[in-house]
Amino acid sequence: MSVADLAQNAKAWPFEQARLLKKRLDKMGRKSGPVVFETGYGPSGLPHMGTFGEVVRTTMVLRAFDALTDGAYEPKLICVSDDMDGMRKVPDNLPQQEMLAEHLQKPLTEVPDPFGTAESYGAHMNGRLKGFLDSFGFTYEFKSATELYKSGAYDAMLLKAAQKYDAIMDVMLPTLGAERQATYSPFLPISPKTGRVLYVPMKAVDAEAGTVTFDDEDGEEMTLPVTGGHVKLQWKPDFGMRWAALGVDFEMFGKDHQTNAPIYSRICRILGAEPPTQFVYELFLDQKGEKISKSKGNGLSVEDWLKYAPQQSLAYYNFVKPKTAKRLYFDVIPKAVDEYMQHLAAYHGQTPDKQLENPAWHIHNGNPPQDASPISFALLLNLASAASAHSTDVMWGFIGRYVDGATPESHPLLDALAGFAVQYFQDFVEPTKSFRAPTDMERAAMEDLLARLKAMPADTRDGAMIQDEVFAAGKTQEFENLRDWFQALYETLLGQSQGPRFGSFVAIYGVPQTIALIEKALAGELVKG
Repeated sequence: MSVADLAQNAKAWPFEQARLLKKRLDKMGRKSGPVVFETGYGPSGLPHMGTFGEVVRTTMVLRAFDALTDGAYEPKLICVSDDMDGMRKVPDNLPQQEMLAEHLQKPLTEVPDPFGTAESYGAHMNGRLKGFLDSFGFTYEFKSATELYKSGAYDAMLLKAAQKYDAIMDVMLPTLGAERQATYSPFLPISPKTGRVLYVPMKAVDAEAGTVTFDDEDGEEMTLPVTGGHVKLQWKPDFGMRWAALGVDFEMFGKDHQTNAPIYSRICRILGAEPPTQFVYELFLDQKGEKISKSKGNGLSVEDWLKYAPQQSLAYYNFVKPKTAKRLYFDVIPKAVDEYMQHLAAYHGQTPDKQLENPAWHIHNGNPPQDASPISFALLLNLASAASAHSTDVMWGFIGRYVDGATPESHPLLDALAGFAVQYFQDFVEPTKSFRAPTDMERAAMEDLLARLKAMPADTRDGAMIQDEVFAAGKTQEFENLRDWFQALYETLLGQSQGPRFGSFVAIYGVPQTIALIEKALAGELVKG
């Protein structure tokens, strides 16, 4: 069976969304041509985890759709920057605060760049966004809202919005409080005098002339065309208008947009277009289970994650259960790395139908590499901890002995993971290491394990065999649960409460080195250190 045939029943969520989109296109009678996937970006601040998540997930749906339809369409991703929005406040982390404060409420593309590298603050942030997306290899078309408004790309829909003004107001007013209803207008004129985005009521909307009349900030009555970038729309009407103007077929957004989605869709229909297929994802939480906020700075940034793990593991974390709220903090990284690696290692041995369910297919655009790591990230972390490694050279002293013929050049992924493990160890494990002395029962089991290890050949690398001996040593004592035995080993030998299979750790760390480590623990040298 072809990939397109298998995709008809694939259960992975990007294929589910791809089939919904195909159903929408079939209903519209569209059998070929461009299919527009959109993501939006607010350039008032730097690109962040939500930006990455939205683009990577949308890309996954785009690839699934292309596979499902066997290339019959021309899918493309557009990224729209809302850079015509007025600057509502000055972000605390920007230079030249006083200068920026003088330009509050002006479109971001009319605010001077405080960094002095671009023609405006909006242009600077757009450049940062494009650089951010390019660094991950995303394929997309960038669109500036300012250019879309000023170039005339939105003109037809803005004129239609003027014609349908009452219908749009009928949608919007019930969603507002009484005070806001009195002054609300979907049109926000740009003051010809101050250049600011004005939140003022309309005195008149002339659909035939395509103009709006309002009082400027100084009280003078002004009339402006709705076209050519003289006005913009409030963000909710803008959402629906953008769908209609750009012919958007698919868009996903966070749960915080969910209650407004019907509003976007109704406005899109008022303007004569069919709303796109929509997918709502759950928002990430910080380590306390609270919603992540850009202003609070809680949670984990993309840069934070990429300091300790490969990009693909971050894509994997975004792939898994997008409709479930997940904690996004440093302690989730090792598990995400190993789960990604397990899926990658399994991929090439799977049947084609199972490959489409595998996250690796979606992370690698349907073409996962053969490269896999013979050592788990969790094991590398424990190796770094036991060896107090501050460089990958130390790590490779053990890895090269464990994996025959392995070098950083022959195993680049393993080398990268070793580097990440060293960094993670230095920043999170080493500062919290806390050794304890073994209890009498634990000491007896450790002495038994010591004798078993000394009876083995020094070059033993069979982790399963070593694990059997570790179990046997634990069974000589009356532990209520053998998990307590393994926890004791990690707490007394590594100064932490958990780790991967101990037998695998011994195999890579080395039998002689483990013997020395246990002898130090029994002598109380680790606790003193």
